[in-house]
Amino acid sequence: MADEIVGIIGAGIVGLAIGRETARRRPGTRVVVLEKEAEVALHQTGHNSGVVHAGIYYTPGSLKAELCTRGRLLLREYCAERGIAYDECGKLVVAVREDEMGRLDALEKRARENGVPGLLRVDPAGIREIEPHAAGLAALHSPETAITDFPGVARAFAADIAAAGGEVRVNFPVTAIKRNTGSIRIESGDQSVTVDQVIVCAGIQTDQVSRLAGDTAAPRIIPFRGEYMRVKPEKADLVRGMIYPVPDPRYPFLGVHFTRRVTGMVEVGPNAVLGLAREGYRRGDISVRDLFGIAAWPGTWRMARQHWRTGVKEVRGSLSKRRYMAEAMQYVPEIGAADVVRAGAGVRAQALDRDGALVDDFRIHRLGPVTAVRNAPSPAATSSLAIAEYVVNDVFGPG
Repeated sequence: MADEIVGIIGAGIVGLAIGRETARRRPGTRVVVLEKEAEVALHQTGHNSGVVHAGIYYTPGSLKAELCTRGRLLLREYCAERGIAYDECGKLVVAVREDEMGRLDALEKRARENGVPGLLRVDPAGIREIEPHAAGLAALHSPETAITDFPGVARAFAADIAAAGGEVRVNFPVTAIKRNTGSIRIESGDQSVTVDQVIVCAGIQTDQVSRLAGDTAAPRIIPFRGEYMRVKPEKADLVRGMIYPVPDPRYPFLGVHFTRRVTGMVEVGPNAVLGLAREGYRRGDISVRDLFGIAAWPGTWRMARQHWRTGVKEVRGSLSKRRYMAEAMQYVPEIGAADVVRAGAGVRAQALDRDGALVDDFRIHRLGPVTAVRNAPSPAATSSLAIAEYVVNDVFGPG
């Protein structure tokens, strides 16, 4: 339809990618992206580690596995076209204890099923060849795992939308979504936009915004604050690329790791501490409303009963730089608590089902003319262009 209007709620990298794909695929359609902040990419997109994942971790056949694999290729091509920094500095996933070797074997099997390019199993000598200052018993090397500037990518997507005749409207916090016959009215106080289709990509607020459109309460978004340390410049050259632990399969988090950024700095983190506010980037940020929502969700207490020991460990690491770096020093022994400073933090929008299960895969709901991206944690930034294809195919059909 030449006069069709598609509203995207949320100007993070996923919402902007979907807006761009809609405008690209359907010439004449007007795309309006609505963002509550004064700029795009201020939340998860602007607070992540910049890693472009190659698909090592994800269950074969899952949306994460499928869309990460395609999304990485699309993103690499897009960054090359736009001149956005993209560095395939590679990743080592390192086992440092004998009891991790079985998990490393399982991870290698999964990565090979996902077709991770160039994957190589290395021994201690191989680890030192790739990362001379790293330690471990064995590792998986993913040479095409990369780093990029995700906020820069998001801004480029926004420019593409504007160039196609669309609009990114900031300072528009959605307060109501009202369905009428043949149209949908999106309100923000006394402002409003009338559209034909709505796609909700509201990140940490996506469950609340989706409920305005009549979606289910589950899954509920629970915030996990991820804190980073920055390696002092005199030690930054000790890490060439990325050095990760073998992840615990019970959790969707990857553990504290070393990551080189496109700026040249090296960061350690993030950890995963239950947040006291959905947008609480500082340790002292507390929202009574958000805390009530977390406590009122039955899944929170079921999750707590299962994983409280891990939660206590994460909090201890958060409070003590020495404890935080004790974990990291297993992988790079020459970088300790004296060699890092506290840096920023991000907040992961983790979907939690009513039974206390941490939702691992991407989850997308369709409610007639409303589509809600209900769970899109890492590797959503890597997968953003592929998620956009998937959602646009679902809403409008392939083509």
